[in-house]
Amino acid sequence: MYTVADILAASAARTPARTAVIDGHTRISYGELNERARRCASLLARRVDPGDRVAILLPRGVDALAVYFGAHLAGAVPVFVHDQLRPRQVAHIVAHAGARLVCTSTRHHKLLRDIDLPDAAIVNISTLRESPLLTAVPRIGRDLAGLIYTSGSTGTAKGVAVTHDNLLAGAGIVAVYLHLESRDCTMAILPWSFDYGLNQVLATFAAGGSVVIQRSTFGPDICRTLAAADVTGLAGVPSLWVALTGSGSPFRQSRLPALRYITNSGGPLAPATIDKIRTAQPHLDIYLMYGLTEAFRSTYLDPAQVADRPTSIGKAIPNTEVLVIDDDGRPCPPGAVGELVHRGPTVAFGYWHDPDATAAVFGPHPHQPAGFRDVGPAETVVYSGDYVKADTDGYLYYVGRRDELFKSRGIRVTTSEIEAEVRASGMVTEAVVAVTTGGPDPHLVAAVLLSGGATLGDLRAYCRDELAPHMQPHEIVARDTMPTTSTGKTDRSAVRAHLTTQIATQLTTAATVQP
Repeated sequence: MYTVADILAASAARTPARTAVIDGHTRISYGELNERARRCASLLARRVDPGDRVAILLPRGVDALAVYFGAHLAGAVPVFVHDQLRPRQVAHIVAHAGARLVCTSTRHHKLLRDIDLPDAAIVNISTLRESPLLTAVPRIGRDLAGLIYTSGSTGTAKGVAVTHDNLLAGAGIVAVYLHLESRDCTMAILPWSFDYGLNQVLATFAAGGSVVIQRSTFGPDICRTLAAADVTGLAGVPSLWVALTGSGSPFRQSRLPALRYITNSGGPLAPATIDKIRTAQPHLDIYLMYGLTEAFRSTYLDPAQVADRPTSIGKAIPNTEVLVIDDDGRPCPPGAVGELVHRGPTVAFGYWHDPDATAAVFGPHPHQPAGFRDVGPAETVVYSGDYVKADTDGYLYYVGRRDELFKSRGIRVTTSEIEAEVRASGMVTEAVVAVTTGGPDPHLVAAVLLSGGATLGDLRAYCRDELAPHMQPHEIVARDTMPTTSTGKTDRSAVRAHLTTQIATQLTTAATVQP
C-alpha cells in the first residue's frame, strides 16, 4: 500500500462482503464503503484540485469515512473538524487550513456561521448523487495526506501536516503491537480529528477488521455496545477510564469476554484506576502509551509490564528510535532527566503555514547515526519538549513539559512530577497541580478526584509523609469532576487557570488583612 486510499481499496478487493463499519443496527461492508467513497471522490474531483484541503464536519460514521477516503481518491487533503467545537473554533481551522470545500450535514450548518466561504463551497453530503470515480487521482506516499490540529479549544490551534507515509506507518505499527486481525472489532469513541482516534480506524482497516461507532460517552451505553457488538478493542483517554470505573458503572460488573485489550493515551493513568480496570476485567491486556501529534505515537508499555511498572510509558514503538538527550544534545544515562527526541517514519512534515514553530520542534538528528554522517543533511527528528528519564532496563518515565519546569526550595521540578507522586498514593484517579510564584517560594495547590473511600485528610497525610518537601502541595482541593478538552483529555490548562486565580485571590486577601 502506498496511500491511505489503498487501505480501504485493498480490503474491499480482498474481502468485499466483510463488515467494515457497525453503527447501531446498521452494518456496512468494505465493498459498500468503498463504493460510497468513490461516489464522494467523483464529486470532489470536479470541485477541487489535487492537494486542495477538504474540511469534514460530520459526526463519526459511514458518511465521514466515505468523504475521508473519497478525498484521498480525488487527490485532495482531508481535514477532520470535530463536530463538538464552537463556531469560532471551526472557522479558525477551516480558514487556517485554506479549505476549498466543507463537507457537512444540515444539522451542522449552524457551526459554519463564522466561516467566510461561498455557499457553493459547503457541500451537504446527504444530497450526494454521484457516479463512482473510476480511476483514483495518482498520489505517492510522500504527498500531503492530512492536517491534524493539535487543539480545537483555542484560536491558536496548529495544523500538523502528515503524509501518506506517516499515516500508513502509524497504522501498520499499531496493528503489529496490538496484534490486530480481521476478526477484531474496534470501538470508535474518540474524535477522528484526534490522531489517536483516526489511527484506530486506519489500523483496524489495515488488518481487515471492523470499526464499531460509539457516539455516546455515557458508561452504560458504552458497556451495552461493547457487549452487543462483541468489541475486542477499546481506546480511551484517562477521563474515559475514570468514568467507566466509577462507582455504579456497569463496566465493573459486566462480563465482556470478547474485549481482549484496551489502550490509553493523552495522559497517564493513575495506578488506582489501573487496579480498578484489572479487578473489573482481569483478562484484559492494558496498553499504556505515550505520543505526540507531531510524530503520532512514540512509546508503549507491554501489558506484561504494567503490574510492575504502572507509571512507565514503556519503550519505543516498532521501527522507531526514542532518544533522551541533555541540554547539550548528549545522550542521558539511566536515571538522568532529558528531552525525548523521536526518530522514525511517523515524523510529520511540520506545522502548516508556521515555519517558526516548525523550526522550533522539527530539527536535525542530534548525533547522526553512523554510516550517514558523510551522506548529506541530518535526518529530521521531533524534539518533543517533554522531559523523561529511563531506568536501567530502558523503560521510560514521563517527568513533564519543558515549560512546566520551576524551582521549589531550590530544586528543579515539574508539575507533572508532583501530579505523578500524588497519583501514586492510590487515593486519587486524577491530579492537577498549579503553581503561583510571587513569594519567596512557589505556592503549590493540587486539584484531585478522590478514589474510593479516600479522604482529603488521608491524602494530606500521605503527601506530608511520602513526598519530598519540595513536592508537597500547600493546598489540596477535592473536585467532583474535571473539565475536558474536545478530545476527552483533562483540560489541565483550564484547571490550572482556575486554581491560579484562586491562589492569587487568597494571597492578595491575606496580604491586605496583615496588620
